[in-house]
Amino acid sequence: MSSQSPLIQRLFGPVFHKVAGARWFRRLGPGAVPKLDQALHRVTGGRLMLSQLLVPTLYLTTVGAKSGQERLSPLLCMPEGDGWIVVGSNFGRDKHPAWTGNLLKTPEAVVEYEKKIYKVTGDLLQGEDRAAVWIRLAEIWPVYTKYQAEVDRELRVFRLTPR
Repeated sequence: MSSQSPLIQRLFGPVFHKVAGARWFRRLGPGAVPKLDQALHRVTGGRLMLSQLLVPTLYLTTVGAKSGQERLSPLLCMPEGDGWIVVGSNFGRDKHPAWTGNLLKTPEAVVEYEKKIYKVTGDLLQGEDRAAVWIRLAEIWPVYTKYQAEVDRELRVFRLTPR
């Protein structure tokens, strides 16, 4: 299955962009969307996550910065060469998502993308590197720009490179 459906993107993309940027969604989305994606992923044997119909999506497994336990996060992504770019948007909430702190502490992680597993290293992008990537990210998921404008923190952007 392709990561995205152009027809679904064209028909429903603008609606989902509006919904994803709404304040009510930023309160409810973090609890509902990852759980729904994980359930669909499990039930379909890794063939489907709801979010992947609109935007490329991966699973990132990090090591908990405090617990040392593996933590699984479904994330929107931007494929780049043989790796990916991911954003710690946390649905436009005030705090960074936990997975970003985990990746800062332990950059070695695992990505599941299109049913394949990759060992990766996560690098936080800053300055010009981040700015250049941000332009492309905003084209894929315009809601990132809205999220960034409404929080006092800089959304963390990581490049995940296979090792």
